[in-house]
Amino acid sequence: MTEANEEDRVFESAAELFGVLATPVRLKIISAVCNGERNVSELLEQIQTTQPNMSQHLATLYRAGILGRRRDGNQIYYRLQSEKVAMLCRAVCTQLAVELDGSEPVPAQERLLVGAAR
Repeated sequence: MTEANEEDRVFESAAELFGVLATPVRLKIISAVCNGERNVSELLEQIQTTQPNMSQHLATLYRAGILGRRRDGNQIYYRLQSEKVAMLCRAVCTQLAVELDGSEPVPAQERLLVGAAR
């Protein structure tokens, strides 16, 4: 395989991952399960959405390999399956929080927000 083909595969995989993560509800779910597994009821207490919508997002994250799950009686518990995704989400969300806070100047070349002015 050529270097260009390998690079294409990397970018395609990254785009696919970013596509899965491109929904605020999914990012909230990932954040909620970073510190331990949660069942659907616990997630619904933390995240404002309907139960069918939550189930749809959980299924997408599970199919993508980001979440794992286990059944205990009639409850399904979800856990983070990919530490790489957690690290990525933490890095991006932390950087954006700093930029949105505005108390610390962020050099233009380090800004994630397009057009973020200081």
